[in-house]
Amino acid sequence: MGHYDKLCKEILNLDPKIRFAGICDDTGEIKYGGQREGVKNLLSPEETKKSNLQALARWGLRNAIAPKVGKVRYAMAEYEKIKRITIPLEDDNLLLVTTEIEVDHGKIINDVRKLVQYPSDNYMSDA
Repeated sequence: MGHYDKLCKEILNLDPKIRFAGICDDTGEIKYGGQREGVKNLLSPEETKKSNLQALARWGLRNAIAPKVGKVRYAMAEYEKIKRITIPLEDDNLLLVTTEIEVDHGKIINDVRKLVQYPSDNYMSDA
């Protein structure tokens, strides 16, 4: 599953204002990726897991209405200190990306979605 680690590294390389890129499984655990070197975590590991479980629950609610409105492509939340982008992956994992507030999140979302949808090394094929 080194492809997910590589994907997370490529995401971190997109913009220095990206704080974190990680893959969360259905238990709320971050399995791949992580925090940018030198960036301070705002949440404890327990708080991070709880936040991830909440993101998974929200994703389930979004999927419940998908038959009527279409599949969710991404979700973005802006907090006072960070922005958090959530993108579903084909294997029921979630890609979580956090950024600094002043980042152009539209550009980040587009760039990340290109890496996920049109991967140069076929990240999704062996997931």
